[in-house]
Amino acid sequence: MKKNINFKKTSFFKRIFVQFCRKIGYEIIDQSNFYIPTQNKLATENLSSPGLSSISIPLGKTKIKRKISDLTIIIRSYTSTENKSKILLDQNKKRIFEFPKIEYTLRSINSIVNSCNDALKIFNNLKINLIVTDDHSVEGNLLKIKKILDKANFASSILKIKKDEFLDEIKNKDENNNPISENMISNMRNIYKSVNLTKDVADDLVYFLEDDYIHEINAITEMLFTYEKIASQLDRELFLCPADYPYLYSNVDNSKIFIGHKRHWRTTKETLITFLTSKKMVLKYWEDFKSMSTLRHHPMEKKLHHIYEKEYCLSPIPSLAMHCTYINSVYGIPPIFEWKKIWDENSDY
Repeated sequence: MKKNINFKKTSFFKRIFVQFCRKIGYEIIDQSNFYIPTQNKLATENLSSPGLSSISIPLGKTKIKRKISDLTIIIRSYTSTENKSKILLDQNKKRIFEFPKIEYTLRSINSIVNSCNDALKIFNNLKINLIVTDDHSVEGNLLKIKKILDKANFASSILKIKKDEFLDEIKNKDENNNPISENMISNMRNIYKSVNLTKDVADDLVYFLEDDYIHEINAITEMLFTYEKIASQLDRELFLCPADYPYLYSNVDNSKIFIGHKRHWRTTKETLITFLTSKKMVLKYWEDFKSMSTLRHHPMEKKLHHIYEKEYCLSPIPSLAMHCTYINSVYGIPPIFEWKKIWDENSDY
């Protein structure tokens, strides 16, 4: 009969065995208390190492082949001091909490800065560059944004968009030949500016972000670990959306489920224009991104959804961010989420 080694008899044999396991690349776990002596951690702690391995109990270890070196975050900003600042683009509806638009912008940027600062505690060799592309906010609002960016432990900047940029490329009529509003043209100009920036400033991952998504503190860490893990497993580049949109529960489409870092992730075929991907994917589908930015499609994200028919796009369960639109929007606040808590947590800008 095979005898079990009794680690409680002597610490000497335990130390030798742990050292042997480390040397040959094995992890061991004490299932009585979930202690992992090879890492001197509990199984509930972070066991993964950026660029090296992803460990999920009880599934084991994934060797990271797709290492992340650089993250560029481009936040498209538009604020207003008018009474209509509570109203959504192209919709006569108010946002949840019913604050002026600048409040959503500030809390969203605050949440991203906090989340990136937190991620750098683990991804300490990662280069992060956050750029706010702003469309004619008043100087007072820009100073408030800059004050938040000053808290960042990484590169950050504000880039003002010129009103005459891309005038010869952005169509003033939609795909049905109907005229579009100045607000929509302004929005498309900001999207096109963000996409073009990718060619010049991004080296690896790029996160395109609207200024009304408030992120949990662990959002960036989860997205980075998950990208490395699943891209390594599939041996391909990905798209990640931070939000668990309500529409995903009204449709009955099949989804593939993946284990990320600390979340489940599902495949999805639709998102808004807030997503993380790689520079490689932007260049691969450049004509689609350009078309989405210069011609008003219905829906606006149509070209993006066409890409998702060929590539993996994943969204987290539960959500990593809250999209601050109106209360019953199918692309709005995520289910089973502490909406008020995350809103209040990001008021300290």
